[in-house]
Amino acid sequence: MENELRPIWQKFFAFNWKFGLFLIVTFCIPRFILVLNANATANYRYIGLIMVASALAPFLFLSKYGRKRIGITKPENVKWLFIAFISGLIFSFLLYIAGELIYGNSYENWYRYIGKSYNIPPQLNQSDKAVLFAIMSFTGMTFSPVGEELFFRGIVHSAFSKSLGERNASIIDGSAFALTHISHFGLVFVNLQWKFLTVPTVMWVLSMFLVSILFIMFRKRSGSILGAIICHSAFNLGMIYCIFYLM
Repeated sequence: MENELRPIWQKFFAFNWKFGLFLIVTFCIPRFILVLNANATANYRYIGLIMVASALAPFLFLSKYGRKRIGITKPENVKWLFIAFISGLIFSFLLYIAGELIYGNSYENWYRYIGKSYNIPPQLNQSDKAVLFAIMSFTGMTFSPVGEELFFRGIVHSAFSKSLGERNASIIDGSAFALTHISHFGLVFVNLQWKFLTVPTVMWVLSMFLVSILFIMFRKRSGSILGAIICHSAFNLGMIYCIFYLM
């Protein structure tokens, strides 16, 4: 019987919920701390490394059979990739509208707080702004979608689903994904001090959980982790567009 894990890891783990929990603790806690530090210091150089490490996890731990099991395979239905892209864009714009209607131009608005990390010069001309937007869009559509989807909707989800079932796995990986994103918004660094925004954080975490469910849905519909990656890429593109051009 084929095993999802590489032989070297089979000595220490089975491909089950315990392995999934090990991955969450090993990757998400350091990431949470590093993102908070980046928000305080405005030094984001290590965030890309976190995403690269997350993307490499399936290749480090899994056999060829295991990588196929988590969705690293050719899509079965290409039309779902297009639908995934449109859906990711729509969700990002709906989240923008919600933030603007409820919190307006304040740091309690998730997109506005996240946008400050982009350090967009206020006097940029349209040409230079478009170049900066293209650069931010490229990084936003590659590093985190690939890293997070291979990790959360890929290896973590599959480890939990094998022993706990698909529904429970979706709840667990979605919760881990959502709670990890409190480091991006929720526990905020404003006026040189940390603040925890209770109600905005609850709304943000719920939004991240729902978008996680959207990502896993498109992984299943397309038959490939690529469906989740494309939906996530489109979500990030929409968010970056809102930050650059609608705020």
